[in-house]
Amino acid sequence: MWEAILNYFKTLEQRPVERMAFLVGGLLFFWILEGAIPLFQSQYKKSKGKHAAVNFSFTVMHLLIHTGLAILVVLLADWCQQANFGLVHWLNLNVLGIILLSFFVFDFFIGWLVHFVEHKTFVLWRFHIVHHADNNVDATTGLRHHPIETFLVFFTAFTHANIGLPKKIDHAMSYLFISPNMHKVHHHWQQPYTDSNYGAVFSIWDRLFGTYRELEPSQIRYGLDRYYPNEHDENFWMLLKKPFSRLRD
Repeated sequence: MWEAILNYFKTLEQRPVERMAFLVGGLLFFWILEGAIPLFQSQYKKSKGKHAAVNFSFTVMHLLIHTGLAILVVLLADWCQQANFGLVHWLNLNVLGIILLSFFVFDFFIGWLVHFVEHKTFVLWRFHIVHHADNNVDATTGLRHHPIETFLVFFTAFTHANIGLPKKIDHAMSYLFISPNMHKVHHHWQQPYTDSNYGAVFSIWDRLFGTYRELEPSQIRYGLDRYYPNEHDENFWMLLKKPFSRLRD
């Protein structure tokens, strides 16, 4: 069974329609769900659809860039296979071991560590600001990244979705996974909350490295207290160009 599941996802890139169905389906699920059980009543500048269009525009740019990068990833994977290089080969893991190791390694390096570095490195923070400039965090905010950045689609849709889960469920979930309320703290407009809860899938990295913080949803305010005028958080061209201009101190 595990072999069949692994083979299915290994060849998913060859079936673009199915792959797109996974990505779009997951996003639409949370986009609709947040309308039924919203955490906050959003105040969109124009409409929910136009807000989503701005964020989705960044995704289109990502897809174009990632198409080229995918070729490099495939070439690197082929080299590792031929040279028996990497943890999978060194540890001689079975299929289940490969899935678990890949998930945790990917979540730590691409999820928590990259996110942490983006906040602590001035040059990278300039681009990541585009994500934090959103004044109405919802499922599409997970798509709102400057083309320089990368993202995890399903989990970012879930953690950014404007979903009001029961407090006990959300809190229990946060002991292992990034819950919606936990990640919303990361979008609070003021530091040090902005510089916390970096995780993408698992919350263990934030708890382990001391970057975990809690804040009641009623106290959370989205946006930024500097850098971008909040009234222009849906100005696509300004968001695209701003990282290359001088930031306000």
